[in-house]
Amino acid sequence: MNYRFQNLLGAPYRGGNAVITQNTNLISPVGNRVSVTDLVKSQTITLPIQSSSNIRRIAASPDGVFLLTVDDNNRCLFINLPRRVVLHRITFKHPVNAVKFSPNGKYIAVAAGKLLQIWKSPGFKREVFAFELVRTFADCNDKILSMDWDNESKYLIVGSKDLTGRLFFVDKKKGNYKKPFLFLGHRDSVVGCFFGVDKKENRVDKAYTIARDGFIFSWGYSGNDVNRDARDDDLMDVEPPSPGTPEREGEDGERIGKKRKDSDGKESGFSEGEGYLSGGKWELLKKDCFMQAPAKVTACDYHKGLDLIVVGFSNGVFGLYQMPDFVCIHLLSISREKLTTAVFNDLGNWLTFGCAKLGQLLVWEWRSESYILKQQGHYFDVNTLAYSPDSQLLATGADDNKVKVWTVSSGFCFVTFSEHTNAVTALHFMANNHCLLSASLDGTVRAWDLLRYRNFRTFTAPSHKQFVSLAADQSGEVICAGTLDSFEIFVWSMRRNLLLEVLSGHEGPVHGLMFSPTDAILASSSWDKTVRLWNVFKEKGAVETFRHTHDVLTLTYRPDGKQLACSTLDGQIHFWDPIDGESMRSIEGRRDIAGGRLMSDRRSAANSSSGKCFTSLCYSADGSYILAGGNSRYICMYDVSDQVLLRRFQITHNLSLDGVLDFLNSKHMTEAGPLNLIDDDNSDTEEGIDKQTRGNVGYNLPGSMPNNGRPVIRTKSLKIAPTGRSFSAATTEGVLVYSIDDSFIFDPTDLDIDVTPEAIDAALNEEQPSRALILSLRLNEDSLIKKCIFSVNPADVPAVASSIPYRYLQRLVEALTNLLERCPHLEFVLQWCQELCKLHGNSIQQNSRNLQPVLKSLQKAITRIHQDLADTCALNEYMLRYLCSKKGIYGSLRSNPDPDSINYMKNIHATVVIGIIMSISRRILQAFDVNG
Repeated sequence: MNYRFQNLLGAPYRGGNAVITQNTNLISPVGNRVSVTDLVKSQTITLPIQSSSNIRRIAASPDGVFLLTVDDNNRCLFINLPRRVVLHRITFKHPVNAVKFSPNGKYIAVAAGKLLQIWKSPGFKREVFAFELVRTFADCNDKILSMDWDNESKYLIVGSKDLTGRLFFVDKKKGNYKKPFLFLGHRDSVVGCFFGVDKKENRVDKAYTIARDGFIFSWGYSGNDVNRDARDDDLMDVEPPSPGTPEREGEDGERIGKKRKDSDGKESGFSEGEGYLSGGKWELLKKDCFMQAPAKVTACDYHKGLDLIVVGFSNGVFGLYQMPDFVCIHLLSISREKLTTAVFNDLGNWLTFGCAKLGQLLVWEWRSESYILKQQGHYFDVNTLAYSPDSQLLATGADDNKVKVWTVSSGFCFVTFSEHTNAVTALHFMANNHCLLSASLDGTVRAWDLLRYRNFRTFTAPSHKQFVSLAADQSGEVICAGTLDSFEIFVWSMRRNLLLEVLSGHEGPVHGLMFSPTDAILASSSWDKTVRLWNVFKEKGAVETFRHTHDVLTLTYRPDGKQLACSTLDGQIHFWDPIDGESMRSIEGRRDIAGGRLMSDRRSAANSSSGKCFTSLCYSADGSYILAGGNSRYICMYDVSDQVLLRRFQITHNLSLDGVLDFLNSKHMTEAGPLNLIDDDNSDTEEGIDKQTRGNVGYNLPGSMPNNGRPVIRTKSLKIAPTGRSFSAATTEGVLVYSIDDSFIFDPTDLDIDVTPEAIDAALNEEQPSRALILSLRLNEDSLIKKCIFSVNPADVPAVASSIPYRYLQRLVEALTNLLERCPHLEFVLQWCQELCKLHGNSIQQNSRNLQPVLKSLQKAITRIHQDLADTCALNEYMLRYLCSKKGIYGSLRSNPDPDSINYMKNIHATVVIGIIMSISRRILQAFDVNG
């Protein structure tokens, strides 16, 4: 039951700026969460940390350890990336448009409205208030849009909406204040400003400012000048007020900035030395145009080492330019909408682009002109989910007419099917794991081949219908689909691609459809307040009808086929015996799922009846508990036998969505309605400076939503993986994947006064591996179980495996499955699995229902290893043949042990080991039938 958030699929990018750390880790905001993608391993994870609203800006420390996120409510989180925990929190007083760590990692520059604030970067130490405001600059006349540090963390160049760029000297001098140098001449907002570096001296010698209207200004810096010093003396003035900076009385009676002391006693403020750019002269060298009018510049980045600038425009075009000659290297269109982020990696060979409106995230290698990463989420909400039988794949269908298939372990989408012309409403994986069925409102049911990535079957009705439910029998020969408009169920033959029968009898839309796992009985639920059982292989119509007092929204079978669960509009879950046709029990869930008040609701969340019902149900792999979700922010888990609520998952805390809060703030209520629903955006911000988030995509059509397009939190589909180790939920935020936590949990199965870690160590020292393994299984501590497994001699594995009682078999198989996924000793672990299947085969077959989840997990791990080894051998077939033909090397090795012979022997030994592992894995896959 210890399910915890693991990953977020279906939404690789939702807006904000992306950053790359350690040259290969791409960090991008996804709603109010942060996603980290390893570009080398092709794996993405989502941090189990949530902000209060959608994240608009992120920044990473130079060493990649710390991450700073700022959301729409100006709340900031300081995160330890390796540990995935929040260290510190702070709330800024103004909207933050840019944030960046200094190159030395000691300071953070924050553009809070018109103010430029310099904060001391917190560390690992827990403090009451870890953020220290070192300095505040209030010279800008409008909000700051971009900034950049120099290599020595002494200067900042800032671009703002007042059409100017400014050069700030961040070191503080007593008594005097030097006004920032102004970069003038722009005719639009400065959306990008960067320092150029002299490669010999590694110091700033030029600067670039990019205006929103598509012009780039190149500025050059010349050395010290006496006249410049004289002008600087004229500019010296009393320091202007520094809003928000804490001050204290100095020893000489003047007000100076507050300074803390570090642990070594040194002051933590900036130094008071003269800057190396203090006596020189800046001049405009050239002014170039990108020639993309009327498109505007919406994203840009600069790589100091290669002197390259990448620019993204509002028409989906990006350009790569070599500076300072302004030579266009690439000018390509990669999207239909504006690009909202563009960033280089550390080496400068990869370019990262993001499009918030389409949910696109691209990583492009500009030298070879190839994609490193190309991911795109669903444009609209995900409607339905389906797990593959081996739990390795997850298919999603959405209102954007697309079907996507994701690899659960990596979080990547590897194929997208877009042949449907209307919303996809239902998905179903066939038992062979290579075929996927999809139903749509366009009146078609399509079969997809996951090996060749093509649509090889299309099922249609005689007249146009809208399909909303889908089911297939165990053999995969019969396909059934329920309709929304004609209230009928259509039955096709997969092999012959023919319409076999049309089942009539329902008087409402057929939203639930499922075959019994054990026989050929089809169950259907409809809004006509009935659940009907059909025998599709006999022409007798409905076998039985279960009547309810309210509309039936969905249904599901228990994995053993002996129980049927359905949810009704009044918030209840009814359980039926499909064999005897009797009602077994019911669960009242209105109070459990209730919660969340919409902005447009006239009643409070407690008094509102909307959304207090379950629209999706799913049994666990063993049938002991059931998951239920609906138009609420909660997912409920119930124990079926005891009819009690075990746990309630809150899928999000994002205040940017509607229906998250139970009580609305009365201060935000005006005569014209809620303040958050009043559209007071400026016309110029719609071009792409501020609106960098996905926002109300798909809801801004006239009459589509009553709450000004704020997405409403809901759960449209729930599916538990066949292994029982994880489940997925299709929500407004995306596809949330929850899995059983791998961290240590003390949950002993047979605890006694003699069952202690010391007793296990004593048994190992006395060379009693059987007793030590049984004690570790009773204690149920994962690390001790694995330690005892590895302490067994390979020759003693059959004897130790035969001594394991049946009640500990499930826990031992779980440990072996975990080792197969992470341990390099494959042959040893597979030998354990083979002996367990041989010695406990009868017990496994007799109790297949209880052991089914762990057996499927074991099969999944063995299948993955077998496929990897098979691919490795297929790619090195001739090398393996050559090594095996060199058997005479053993004789010469004994007489003349030269290094080449030793290498040959090592390769031959590796070949033999791979062959043994493949043979053992093949035997285990043939030894037991998971469905048996």
